[in-house]
Amino acid sequence: MNAHARPVAAPLGEADGWDAYVEGHPQATPFHTRAWCEAIAKATGHKHHLIAQRDAMGQIVGILPLHHIRSPLFGQALVASGFAVGGGILADNEAIAAVLADAAVDLAGSLGVPSVELRGGPLPESWHVEDGVYAGFARDLAKDEEAELLAIPRKQRAEVRKALASELTVTTGSDTAHRADHYRVYATSVRNLGTPVFPKALFASVLDAFGDAADILTVHSGGEAVASVLSLYWRGMAMPYWGGGLAEARSLRANELMYFALMNHARAKGCTRFDFGRSKLGSGPFAYKKNWGFEPQPLRYARWLAEGEAPRDTNPTSAKYRLQVDLWKKLPLWAANRIGPPIARGLG
Repeated sequence: MNAHARPVAAPLGEADGWDAYVEGHPQATPFHTRAWCEAIAKATGHKHHLIAQRDAMGQIVGILPLHHIRSPLFGQALVASGFAVGGGILADNEAIAAVLADAAVDLAGSLGVPSVELRGGPLPESWHVEDGVYAGFARDLAKDEEAELLAIPRKQRAEVRKALASELTVTTGSDTAHRADHYRVYATSVRNLGTPVFPKALFASVLDAFGDAADILTVHSGGEAVASVLSLYWRGMAMPYWGGGLAEARSLRANELMYFALMNHARAKGCTRFDFGRSKLGSGPFAYKKNWGFEPQPLRYARWLAEGEAPRDTNPTSAKYRLQVDLWKKLPLWAANRIGPPIARGLG
């Protein structure tokens, strides 16, 4: 098969080829991996498709992992990758990337899916490109803890110093206790923001799939968890991915300690860079990350839509959901944790 031949949906039985291609590609992210894609499918029930392109020798020269996200509230789409901030097409060159994009449209048509969403990677020029909405934040880690502290702008550094001088304690791990504390803190945090929480199985599946390349760091006050973050580690990069804090975390400066401790923990694991994740431009988290001395880098996503179809709206800050968000903040935590996962599963 040459570079312009039509790709095929590769069966999961070709796991070794998938793993090897991701391992050898410099632009690969954890969201391209079989570990991520299978963990998402297992935890959410959203079927996974891998589109692969091969050369004349039968070697994989491009892949596009897609999750078929289906929701009665938000509609359906093929998403690369589900529940990820990155992913998209991974290919040897632009010509192969274009063929993979066309194949994704063909797959959507065969499945009756009205939309394909790419989160990063090469973006087809004919698709709608979303720019100026999200930014990513990443920089190199300093050589040691003191240098890391000095790399933080003065005002934020003072907050970190106060956190370090407090009686807060930090633990790391992925055992049952860490998972339970993380879910309680994260679920409370997103409820307070008016957002439904993801299923508990999602966090467990990712931790199980990534092994030593994922863990949880939790900050405790008086023995109780008040802030917690689940992080991925990828090619020397620490990626805090799902994190949050209780209401009292702000006054305790628990988040300041959490992220600074994570930087030091990551360095001890051999990491050299820290990816603070994505945030919407103009949002509170966007400003918070800038306060740490991270410079925003634009993120670009793309969407294909079938003729006459409207895009999914999964943005919790959308005016469309303002009333629902306000009501959600008032839900008892037990109710939010019961109702939220079936809703959040459809966000993808």
